Amino acid sequence: MTTATRQEVLGLYRRISRLARTWQAASGQVEDTIAEKQYIVNEARTLFRRNKHLTDAALIKQCVAECTARIEMALHYRIPYPRPIHLPPMGLTPLRGRGLRSQEKLRKLSQPVYLKSHDELS
Repeated sequence: MTTATRQEVLGLYRRISRLARTWQAASGQVEDTIAEKQYIVNEARTLFRRNKHLTDAALIKQCVAECTARIEMALHYRIPYPRPIHLPPMGLTPLRGRGLRSQEKLRKLSQPVYLKSHDELS
């Protein structure tokens, strides 16, 4: 990992920590705020620890993009949890009638960047 990449990753971790400290739930309930703050901290710890041994620059860049997208989505929608996508079964156009396998591949390709690690943890 280069020094610039390391600084970028550490900056993201600091940004998440600050976000967790200042987070206010959209409902305004104290219990919701505490639960959402705890979720943000736990999610960051889990993902950063799981990915701390990555050395491939492309994978690191993908993780940084996912982290940035999740931060921006949380700030925009005021919801720290990943926003799910809803695709009906067999709802994507098949590639020349290949059936279920092509549907699974299309679903994986159509998945937004901010849901990659969420599905791996689930």
